[in-house]
Amino acid sequence: MSRTDRGSRFIAAPPAAVYAALLDRESLERWLPPDGMRGRVERWDPRPGGGFRMVLTYLDPADGLGKTSDATDVVEVVFADLLPSRHVVQRAVFEADDPRYAGTMTLTWHLAAVGGGTEVSVTAEDVPPGIDQAVHEAGIASSLANLRSYVEAARPGTPPPGR
Repeated sequence: MSRTDRGSRFIAAPPAAVYAALLDRESLERWLPPDGMRGRVERWDPRPGGGFRMVLTYLDPADGLGKTSDATDVVEVVFADLLPSRHVVQRAVFEADDPRYAGTMTLTWHLAAVGGGTEVSVTAEDVPPGIDQAVHEAGIASSLANLRSYVEAARPGTPPPGR
C-alpha cells in the first residue's frame, strides 16, 4: 500500500534562490540532512535523468536507526523533472537489505512565489513502509527548516517572515 508524506515551509527568498539551493551540491549537503544527521554527496549530476548519491550519517550511531547500516542511510536519487523556480522531482531508492525499505519514493519539491518569498512544499509519494510516517514527516520539516535558514542566511538584510 502506498503512502504519501508531506511538509511545507515559507522561505523569505525568491523561488530562484530556493531552486538554486535545491540544485547545488554543497548547498544540499548543508541543508538536506535533518537534525541529528550529516550528509555527503558522493556523485552529482544536476540535470533531468542525472542525480546524486548521498550518504547520510547519524551523529549518534548508538541509536542504530540507519537503513543501510546502523549509522547510515545511503540513497540514490534521480532527477526526474526540473522546472527552474517551479519544481524539482526526485526518485529516491535507499540501499538497504531490509525489504521494508525497498522501492522508489518520489519526492516533489514545489516552489510558489508568495508574499515576497517562496512557499516550499514537499510531497513524498510511495514512501517505503519501513519508514515511520511521524519520523519521516519530522525529518522533512527539519530539512525544510534547514533550507529556510540556509537560503535566508545567504540573503543579508532579509527580515524574518511572519510565519
